[in-house]
Amino acid sequence: MTNVRLPLRALVPFAAGSVGMGIWVTVPGIFLLYFLTDVLAVPPQVAGLALLLPNVANIVLHPWVGRISDAGLARGGHRRQLMSAGCVVVLAFVAMFAVPSDLHGTTAAIWVSAALVAGNLLYSLYQVSYLATPADLGIGYHERTRLMGYRNVVITVSVLLAGVAAPVVAGDDPGVGDYTRMTLLLGAVMLAAMLAGITGVARLNRAAPGTPAGPGHRGGLLVALRDRQFRALTASYLTVAITMHLVLAAMPYFAEYELGRSSLTTVLIAAFMAPAVLTTPLWVLVARRLGKQRSLLVAQAAFVAGSLVLALGAAAGLPLLIAAVAVLGVAFAAMQLMPLSMVPDVIAAGPAGTASAGSYTGVWTAAEATGGALGPYVYSACLGVGGFVASTAGEHTAQSPGALAAVRYGFTLVPAVLMTIAIVLQRRYTLDEHAHTAAPRAVAREKAGG
Repeated sequence: MTNVRLPLRALVPFAAGSVGMGIWVTVPGIFLLYFLTDVLAVPPQVAGLALLLPNVANIVLHPWVGRISDAGLARGGHRRQLMSAGCVVVLAFVAMFAVPSDLHGTTAAIWVSAALVAGNLLYSLYQVSYLATPADLGIGYHERTRLMGYRNVVITVSVLLAGVAAPVVAGDDPGVGDYTRMTLLLGAVMLAAMLAGITGVARLNRAAPGTPAGPGHRGGLLVALRDRQFRALTASYLTVAITMHLVLAAMPYFAEYELGRSSLTTVLIAAFMAPAVLTTPLWVLVARRLGKQRSLLVAQAAFVAGSLVLALGAAAGLPLLIAAVAVLGVAFAAMQLMPLSMVPDVIAAGPAGTASAGSYTGVWTAAEATGGALGPYVYSACLGVGGFVASTAGEHTAQSPGALAAVRYGFTLVPAVLMTIAIVLQRRYTLDEHAHTAAPRAVAREKAGG
């Protein structure tokens, strides 16, 4: 039965699991590059590599975790054991910012990089199994969008709150100790949320059990890689992920060096995330009308337009810049919701169905993690080319005109170009038009037959 409507008692705890995921993505994504260059005096090129290299392993790691998750599902009927093991990521989260006081420069970068390697492994255990859940369930096209709508509202709220709370907890001009205190507090919230997510997955599986794979029928990495629709969707999402993580990593720099006040980082994050929270339910309704593919393309085009407005810089005035950031936030909501609800559609239409959900999701999260690494790296490369000078906490270094230009255009024009590439790649995905048209007919047939 694909017309099952999932109950709130399952949806709410499942969505709550995204709070922990939002904290993991947000705090390192926004603050780790800045922490390296402006607190630990790591040169931007070295800082970029310190964040990039640990994530290269994700290309292999996440699909491998997906295979293990599929095997666990086939063997025990659920994926929750890996999710439980992944909760240990909280320790790595704290370790990334708890850098010993005698480490600076390259040695500090090595410490952070090692903690990031461990964190990526543990986080993948949770994330891959969590995101495979929609494909495991016996639900239809629109219910997948509703499920991920709940999840996206929660994760966007968590990104907003974490992005606003983190600098407040760390304080003005924070040092390593302040960042460590921040991660201890957020880490406790992260752990509680991830445990709630495990409960939610269990309830969803009971509410809408999917069709188990036949004996000996197992999906695999090759099944995912051979799927043309999945390749097109993943390639576009990788480019989107690079773009979004670049924007998040660049916000503290844009606030301090372009707008002249580091305190405006919180304002920019709020202007980005609050519209994303408010418009996610609206995007669910838009997707019902237009379909997921068309809605996604509209959002990507809006993102390009907003980025070009931001390229005007401080001369445009703070109100206009905040409005442009809000447009990016509205677009961000759709660029998270639509692709994540399209992946289960691709899996359902694939040759192996649920049996390969973990493998598909493993490839997907590998792309997401790679984007998370490449985004800050691309921005750090822009800073390096512009001649940006790193510093330690409490030290304020004057930057050259070239460095200031790199801060501005790396945050604006580079994302606009990347998102244009994502649009070109996204147009190669053609599954949604048929799925969107067929969904209402399928529900009507089931109601008539029931």
